[in-house]
Amino acid sequence: MIRRHFLKAAAALGLTASAKGATASQGTFEVTRTDAEWNAMLTPAEYRVMREHGTERAFTSPLNSENRAGMFHCRGCDLALYASEHKYDSGTGWPSFWQAQADAIGTRPDRSLFMVRTECHCRRCGSHLGHIFDDGPQPTGKRHCINGVSLRFRAA
Repeated sequence: MIRRHFLKAAAALGLTASAKGATASQGTFEVTRTDAEWNAMLTPAEYRVMREHGTERAFTSPLNSENRAGMFHCRGCDLALYASEHKYDSGTGWPSFWQAQADAIGTRPDRSLFMVRTECHCRRCGSHLGHIFDDGPQPTGKRHCINGVSLRFRAA
């Protein structure tokens, strides 16, 4: 009986710690803003994804079908993150890239949804971008599955 209570308590603490670790504001970043400042500059959907680690619905971002030459920048701080030549159609419904710009993103384990994934965020402002998976094309074999609301596209 005591073992069962211990396991339930440990599981509850793990879920709580995982939820607490999900805020984009944790960490030290070059660009910092208060929640009020983020709320003022972002739409509710952008705030939910970039600051609260939400996910936009698949196939809703116009950037999913963006095929012009250019650069995808962080909506939170304008850092160049992904070049258009590294973008590909993964069929998942989110803009996908096989490589980020050098020193553009940070990663950390995401233990939400009862699995471990690799979360990626802007290394300069900490905004949540999406996740990285090991099912992408060569030469990296990586799929950076990115929420379009986290990005701003600039044509070349």
